[in-house]
Amino acid sequence: MLRTMWGCCIVFLLVLQAAAPTAASHSLKVGFYEKSCPQAQNVVRDVVSAGLIRLHFHDCFVRGCDASVLLEGRDSERMHPANLNSLRGFEVVEGAKDLLESQCPNTVSCADVLAFAARDAAELLGGFRYKVPAGRRDGRISRNSDADVLPPPTDSAETLRDRFAEKGLSLEDMVALSGAHSLGVSHCPSFSTRLYNFNATHPQDPSMDADLADYLKRRCPPPGTDRTTVSLDLATPNRLDVQYYRNLQRGRGLFTSDQTLWSSSLTADKVASFAEKPNGWAKKYAAAMVRMGAIDVLTGNEGEIRVKCAVVNGL
Repeated sequence: MLRTMWGCCIVFLLVLQAAAPTAASHSLKVGFYEKSCPQAQNVVRDVVSAGLIRLHFHDCFVRGCDASVLLEGRDSERMHPANLNSLRGFEVVEGAKDLLESQCPNTVSCADVLAFAARDAAELLGGFRYKVPAGRRDGRISRNSDADVLPPPTDSAETLRDRFAEKGLSLEDMVALSGAHSLGVSHCPSFSTRLYNFNATHPQDPSMDADLADYLKRRCPPPGTDRTTVSLDLATPNRLDVQYYRNLQRGRGLFTSDQTLWSSSLTADKVASFAEKPNGWAKKYAAAMVRMGAIDVLTGNEGEIRVKCAVVNGL
């Protein structure tokens, strides 16, 4: 029943305009953007879905999978530079939680809702599904400084390996999970150091494809701005697929932490394997997501089941 209920939540939240007519419905029209912006609904769906996967990752890497990333507060994880103005999907999770509370109060944790949402986003955008073990409880602590452990876009393959190992994840897990960068967008400052004054001998990162660099310079002229965004995968930006790895083979990874997976002998063979075997990657990604979803979880009587995902109970 829970799986059916969650599916209803996702459908309800992502296509709300088709299910909730109002008194002003005479002025509304299905297909309103058909001519002016035909991709409007798909863009919203894909951005939200990609955001749910990233939310789950940013939750699990900080204090474990306890939904601490969902808590509001001036000193919370949500306010960390790695999360502020970049994480999406909070409203979708909260809306699903509200619906669940109306059906089975104080039963399903926000941490589990987030894990389910990330799985369903993979099905929607990647076409594959995996089983998610449940029973997580919600934490009561969210500190800004704890999010310092999140990998920055400048990490090398060796540093990434060590960061993931600290969380109990293997090198293969790390490369498989990196495939989620087939989705989403980034702001210019996250990769602009690769475009301008790269080092004393190269004005731009020589590992970056020249055509990609030219495009990015047009999108992100110096000194740069936090407002402009670029798709992490320009080839298939709305699909969770192995195009990400094929991009790396062509020097078209956006972040240093992406392109390093191909340039490093530590991980290049795994990139090549995933690029050639989409089904094999999907299985490895699913297994890695399940392992990531078990990082430092609270279970039993630990933590709580939040009524509202943005605040701890009793506030």
